[in-house]
Amino acid sequence: MENAALLVAIIKNAIDGIITIDDRGKIESINPSACALFKYLPEEVIGSNVSMLMPPPDKEQHDEYLDRYQRTGKAHIIGVGREVKGLKKDGTVFPFRLGLSEVQYSGRKIYTGFIHDLTREKEAELQLKKYAAHLEDQVAERTKTLNETVAALELAKEEVSQSLEKEKELSLLKSRFVSIASHEFRTPLTSIQLSAGLIERYAESLNTPNIGKHVGKIKQGVTNLTAILNDFLSLEKLEAGKEQATYVDFDLVKLSEEITEEMQAIAKQHQNIIYQHTGVSSSVNLDQNLLKGCIINLISNAIKYSGENTFIDFTTEINKDNCIITVKDNGIGIPERDQKHLFEAFFRAHNTGTIPGTGLGLNIVARYIDLMGGSVNFESKVNQGTIFTIIFTAS
Repeated sequence: MENAALLVAIIKNAIDGIITIDDRGKIESINPSACALFKYLPEEVIGSNVSMLMPPPDKEQHDEYLDRYQRTGKAHIIGVGREVKGLKKDGTVFPFRLGLSEVQYSGRKIYTGFIHDLTREKEAELQLKKYAAHLEDQVAERTKTLNETVAALELAKEEVSQSLEKEKELSLLKSRFVSIASHEFRTPLTSIQLSAGLIERYAESLNTPNIGKHVGKIKQGVTNLTAILNDFLSLEKLEAGKEQATYVDFDLVKLSEEITEEMQAIAKQHQNIIYQHTGVSSSVNLDQNLLKGCIINLISNAIKYSGENTFIDFTTEINKDNCIITVKDNGIGIPERDQKHLFEAFFRAHNTGTIPGTGLGLNIVARYIDLMGGSVNFESKVNQGTIFTIIFTAS
């Protein structure tokens, strides 16, 4: 009795549904879980054919299957288990796994069905399939987008390659033009300069100030054109990577004095270039030609952008740590909004007006100094002048 009570308790409290039927398919017992699953009360199903819990076509085939099994003894589901569908009282069809066993009891056959609801598993499976399909769609869409992007990149690559090839051709043409221009321009400019000098000499005996005045304009024009040509040639060499620093030991003071004398000759009326050196040593190891070009450019700018009757301070200093070169003027200064662009090629400050220039000089200066491993900076205020400082660290 105790074992029977235990068995009944187990069946009543089982999570899965348990239904027993006789050999004619009539329900003999149903546990609470099965009642909850099919939404029937026990009295509504006990004594009825189990097919009432099945949707078509299983409903119509169940009795035929049971009869065939009893005649032939060949089971398709007993002892095997499979997924089937159940029919609830409210007409809802749901999936479940059915495990069916046969028991001989008191001289008769009893069939026991163990029912495990698969509703949640099937819903999760359906969601997983939907998600997988969604992912496949996304992958397909992104693959399509990626293929389109790759195709666009290939096209862009080809276009860039063609552009680079054209750029290369244009660069070669530019280099050839600059080289030809150098030769073709320099020769007539030299002739004009020489002829202007001869005219000036021959005109001395005529005592005609107008001739000297116009000859002076010719010579100044030639000087300006030569400076512009030199700027373009320097830029072309830098762009082509042909300019390299060649280090030699030389006397910085001697070089600076020569530059001061040379630049004083082209200074405006009553402009004075004042040179000073600080330090015991005067020897440096730099590229003399590049450094000379930098200093001349800075002093030329100081002359151009300063008025008559002004001073230009040019100083050099050599100490144990640095070589410092400064050029200071009292000219028009550089507007604050222009200062960040000052070393860009072809850039000129907005307040330069009609003062001639290419906007290449300071770009070349910065690149020359960079080639020598130095740095250049400046301070400037409008109408208060500008100070350029070049610094080379002692090695």
